[in-house]
Amino acid sequence: MKIVVAGATGTLGRHVVAAVRDAGCEPVPLSRSTGTDLVTGAGLVEALHGASAVIDASATSSTSTSTSVDFFTTVTDHLLAAERIAGVPHHVAISIIGAARVRANYYAGKAAQEDLLRDRDGGWSLLRTTQFHDFAQQLIGHGAVGPLQVVPTMRSQPIATSEVAAELVRIATGAPQGVVPDLAGPTEENMADLVRRLLASEGRRRPVIQIPLPGAWGRGMRDGSLLPAPGTRRGEMSFAQWLARRRT
Repeated sequence: MKIVVAGATGTLGRHVVAAVRDAGCEPVPLSRSTGTDLVTGAGLVEALHGASAVIDASATSSTSTSTSVDFFTTVTDHLLAAERIAGVPHHVAISIIGAARVRANYYAGKAAQEDLLRDRDGGWSLLRTTQFHDFAQQLIGHGAVGPLQVVPTMRSQPIATSEVAAELVRIATGAPQGVVPDLAGPTEENMADLVRRLLASEGRRRPVIQIPLPGAWGRGMRDGSLLPAPGTRRGEMSFAQWLARRRT
């Protein structure tokens, strides 16, 4: 089974490519280095020929509402159009639990991506998950202010990227399901605490200051909008276990 992976070199995409191989399938990574461009659509039809499914693990580093919406709608439109031409029967996408409620900044782009799929008549599956454990690392990269580490006030229930990747591949090897049941991490956490623990695990001494971000984006981070509903499926790997694996 040939499974195309969009965003194959990203945080999630690398795990998806590995999970496709682990499932005994053939991964076809999409990236500019392979002659494909998700933003322009160049090379997509040729790359998709013969595929049974496309897993869209693409992402943008921007938190701008307009940039995020433009990226996710453009990429989704290009992939869906190429899939129609190439005859690919199954499009698998990932979104964030609560993105459709928050609809601001990065989450606005994921909500717009969800809207595009829900307006399509079949042929797709959508998995919503909580933020990844890796999100703490991303915040460290963006929030250093002099000797301080600034982190948004945020409630989270992070999940291992490898578990998400395995679930996406499981979905891709079956029939299209539409919106599938959400998947969350095992335990609710405070993001500032996760960043402190990650810094400590790396031997870095830096005071961590959490600040409430303004607007709907920051409110959604604080008020639990990004947390799973009771009864949501949960992954197994805790943040502590993820940290331990990073050290090995």
